[in-house]
Parts: sequence; C-alpha cells; structure tokens
Amino acid sequence: MDDTRSSPDRELVDAVLANRPGAFERLVREHQGLCWHIIQRMVRNPEDARELCQDTFLRVHQCLHQYRGESALKSWIGRVAYTIALRHLQHKRIALVEPAGADEDYSLVDNIGDGFDLEAACADEETARHLHAAIEALPPLQRTLLTLYYLEETSIPEIARITGLASGTIKSHLFRSRLRLRGALEARTGVAA
Repeated sequence: MDDTRSSPDRELVDAVLANRPGAFERLVREHQGLCWHIIQRMVRNPEDARELCQDTFLRVHQCLHQYRGESALKSWIGRVAYTIALRHLQHKRIALVEPAGADEDYSLVDNIGDGFDLEAACADEETARHLHAAIEALPPLQRTLLTLYYLEETSIPEIARITGLASGTIKSHLFRSRLRLRGALEARTGVAA
C-alpha cells in the first residue's frame, strides 16, 4: 500500500469514524462531484440522481469502518455510488449496455486510442452541444466510463476498481464510445472528425 497516497484518506476516514466535527461534511464535499458524475451519467434523472447520491453517502457513513485503504478513498466511494446506481437501473430494468452486433469483435480492441481528439472536437460551442447530445444518447455504462475517464481523469485501473469490470472491457467500451461519438459528430456537422 502506498502510504503517501493513503495517508490523507486514512486521516479523513479516522476523523469521520471518530465523529470529529465537520469531518463527514468534508468527505462529502471532496467526493460529491465524483458521486454525482457516476450516478447522474447512469440514471440521467436529476431527482433519482440526487436521491441516489444521498443514499450513497448514507451507505458510506454506515460502512466506512469497512474501508481498509487497499485503494484510494475516491475509488471506494465511487464503487459504492456505482453499485447503488447499478441496483437502481436493475430495479427499473434499464439495460446497462446495448447488445453487441454479431459482426463486432471487441477482443481485438487493445487500447482506447483511435486518433480521435475529443477536446479538439468540441472546440466550438455548437460542436460541444452536439457532442454532449451524443454522449447522452450512449447507454448508461458507456456514459459513466467516459465521464470517469475524461472528466474525472480516472485511470483505467481505478475505473476497474470502481466498476468491477476488467481493464480490457473498459478499454473496449471507451473505444466503442469514441467511435460512436465520432460518427455522431460527423453526421451532425457533415465534417469528418
């Protein structure tokens, strides 16, 4: 375990467990953005997302004594948020991913790079609007993985800890999402991205 990385996490966890004033509020403040990004990207309903975020931090508070420090606190909380959102989708019978086409072979996808630069693609406001609409049209899991990787700048191994998915599966979803986004941008703007 990397003591330099886990020390601030461990101190915060210990402060919350000791019921120090403001400690839990600080934990929520530091991790609410990640929690919101994961849940909102999965469920897309603001009222449900708010309720699920509250459920997440309630669960974090109830189970924080189980945090062992094997991963970053961010990953542990992200895993709780992901699990709660996943259960919500399962309860509502909402598909997490689209079924793969018969002609798609994802075992050949070894990395997420395809030469498509998302930042450059959304340089102007209109293109950014199209990009956000295309992201919203993605299935819940792909929206979430894109958010974690690009907005939260979470590494593939860290995303794997949060979602429980294999790194190759995550890379495959990111690759497919980028291809789909590129196609959507090309179709809407008429320009090859």
